[in-house]
Amino acid sequence: MKYLIIGAGPSGLTLAAALKEKGITDFLIIEKENEAGGLCRSAEVDSAPFDIGGGHFLDVRRPKVDEFLFQFMPEEEWDRYTRDSRIELKGQMIGSPIEANIWMLDTDSQVEYLKSISEAGCVSGKPMPEKFTDWIYWKLGKRIAEDYMIPYNKKMFGEELNMLGTYWLEKLPDVSFEDTLRSCLTHKAYAKQPGHAEFFYPKKYGYGEVWLRIAESLGDKLKTGVSAEKLDMENKSVNDEFKADIIINTIPWTEFREIKGADSSITERIRSLKYSSVVTEYYGENMNTDAQWIYYPEESKDYHRILVRHNFCPNSGGYWTETNLTRYKESSRPHFVNKYAYPLNTIGKNETMAELLSDMKKRDIIGLGRWGEWQHFNSDLVVERALALARELTQGN
Repeated sequence: MKYLIIGAGPSGLTLAAALKEKGITDFLIIEKENEAGGLCRSAEVDSAPFDIGGGHFLDVRRPKVDEFLFQFMPEEEWDRYTRDSRIELKGQMIGSPIEANIWMLDTDSQVEYLKSISEAGCVSGKPMPEKFTDWIYWKLGKRIAEDYMIPYNKKMFGEELNMLGTYWLEKLPDVSFEDTLRSCLTHKAYAKQPGHAEFFYPKKYGYGEVWLRIAESLGDKLKTGVSAEKLDMENKSVNDEFKADIIINTIPWTEFREIKGADSSITERIRSLKYSSVVTEYYGENMNTDAQWIYYPEESKDYHRILVRHNFCPNSGGYWTETNLTRYKESSRPHFVNKYAYPLNTIGKNETMAELLSDMKKRDIIGLGRWGEWQHFNSDLVVERALALARELTQGN
């Protein structure tokens, strides 16, 4: 075939559908699971949708992405929400991000946090550090670092935070000291959410529904239940069964049991890639809150955040938690284990991936999406990147 796509998550499905839209049918997409959607799959739990990979929503900021997805699931099948995310800090619920909402605390606490932020390295003009933990102190000061950011991120990513770099921080809110001070004086948050400030969510289904519809549109061009175990770089084949002119990989590189033709540098790069695993778990009781996201830095709670289902999924109840697998304690509640949840942005990873992707592309093997590029991309961004790749591959067609 012309194109072999490995993985039927959002990036693989989008690429396949975009190729088909351009009249190209000489492709195949293979998927390990028996259902398409990857981390964005949904299940039915307690008679309502449950997004097994955690909180996934369609951001409104990329209209071309929304327009593409609305071809398969029309806009009238979605509700539009304004994001309401909060933090439980020392028993009190405040808005997120914390540095824009300390005005919700008592006056003495506000003074302490403001003083701490004013002493942060970024305020005094010190150079930005390269390690994530150092950056937290540099950007937000000692109090926010130790009360929230460090304990929360340890719960989410693991204990060794300083193995993470600082190149990925555009995903975090960027709130200046002046913005924080202004919010305390006016009792109003001054911050711009980095993502999902407004979002779409299906009216009747889980987020996985749109990906199932794309999968259905592909017909026999999608094969599920096929695990890609052997990648042959020389013959451009997978499992000695599927051979293509160009292979597009969207699954974790670490999932291949064998990569034939890989030299030691490629093998070492793949071995250096780190990830975290999470468990999502369902709780049936409703919460008395309007929030959709709530973050929990408190060490006594195993989970780091919850998604309040009944505040974005109509005719549903309860909520689900997200817990790092290393912290999870087995229970009888409905739960789902996601081995590959977040690619870790370790120091030097971008350089490693640039070299790996360059070497692979020379062999007509292309990495795409959260795992193919090993970046903490949201689903709307991987759709955008898949559409761009489809245009690149089909230039002149």
